Amino acid sequence: MDAPRYKYYSLHNFEEIPQVRQYLTEEQIFDIKVVGHVFAFKVNPYLVNHLIDWNNVPEDPLFTLNFPRRGLLLPHHYAQVAELLRAGADEKEMTPVLNRIRMELNPHPAGQADNIPQLKDGTRLPGIQHKYKETALFFAHQAQSCHAHCTFCFRWPQFVSNDNKFAMKEVELVIRYLQEHPEITDLLFTGGDAMIMPAKVFGNYIKALLEADLPNLKTIRLGSKTLTYWPYKYVSDEETPELLDIFRSIVASGRHVAFMAHFNHPRELSTHVVKKAIAAIRATGVEIRAQSPVLRHINADPDLWAELWTEQVRLGIIPYYMFQVRDTGAQHFYALSLEEAYRIYKAAAQKVSGLARTVRGPSMSCYPGKVEVLGISEVNGEKVFVLRMLQGRDPEWCYRPFFACYDPNAVWIDDLKPAFGEESFFFQ
Repeated sequence: MDAPRYKYYSLHNFEEIPQVRQYLTEEQIFDIKVVGHVFAFKVNPYLVNHLIDWNNVPEDPLFTLNFPRRGLLLPHHYAQVAELLRAGADEKEMTPVLNRIRMELNPHPAGQADNIPQLKDGTRLPGIQHKYKETALFFAHQAQSCHAHCTFCFRWPQFVSNDNKFAMKEVELVIRYLQEHPEITDLLFTGGDAMIMPAKVFGNYIKALLEADLPNLKTIRLGSKTLTYWPYKYVSDEETPELLDIFRSIVASGRHVAFMAHFNHPRELSTHVVKKAIAAIRATGVEIRAQSPVLRHINADPDLWAELWTEQVRLGIIPYYMFQVRDTGAQHFYALSLEEAYRIYKAAAQKVSGLARTVRGPSMSCYPGKVEVLGISEVNGEKVFVLRMLQGRDPEWCYRPFFACYDPNAVWIDDLKPAFGEESFFFQ
């Protein structure tokens, strides 16, 4: 299979996409320009030609996932940017307005900036986050982009401002940190997208890690949406053989490799090339896990989730997480209430076999940790949310059940109050 040449479209050239002029109105094109000045906008030919149903635009879920639309901005934010564009404002005039809007959209949810560690000699490591005891995240400098940008992405600030980037080139510093912290067993390459790196660059990182004295490093995770947005990388790109050999070298070292994929809709698993890419990765000994937020306008349907999980299992992928949309960016557009998300999760789980029920959710990745909604119940006459922490800043918090007052409008942990008259949750 010959891969098409990778190219991307963004604000400066998206009107060259034939379907844009064929299917979108001038108003919709203007909306893309307005919203695309605040959030990152990037699409590619695979997404445009093989995933989007242009006959259903703008309501098509894959179009909504990737093309900015008016509802992604709050009305007053939209009006501010639209006024500047209509007036022909230049970059110097627009930048302070755009930055102010971005700062009002909570660019660092869950205290990401608080997770940046330092070496014992005081050297700060802006390309590492260490929130959970066993797992460290590595933001490689060369992984600070994606093949396409999701409009719900909580890492959107990484793509629009150098001031908001988490990134680092020096793998020697990563190795030193892992040596100083033997409790870390898992290193997650992330970004952006870990696998947007050229194979040679990725291979150099891996070679250094494997040659270092790191007996504590048991698992390497790869956070990537390349299977969704550019599966040719594992099938027919020029660097495909080299990349698959790197995967094999990690597995041969005795380490586990977990490819952390993101699939938001069953259509993303429907093409011939993505199925071939999945098979190619699995043939190297790498395991693929899949996760996604539950999103209004995209996948807020238990039948759709059941289809997604069932197809993942059929293709050899392990369903991993259903997330609640984070409290950042366009959360107002995508978020469902915790009750809605829980009922979708429950109804979907009831439609699949036990092999697909490895998925956990709905889960909030919030400041104290990953909080899962286990259900809605009544205790001593009080209606409550039943919750537990799957991961915590303090490992003692993990798998400890707790209760919150029932609130049908709550969408995030900050909207919840402790049940039974308690003044605070145990982790506060």
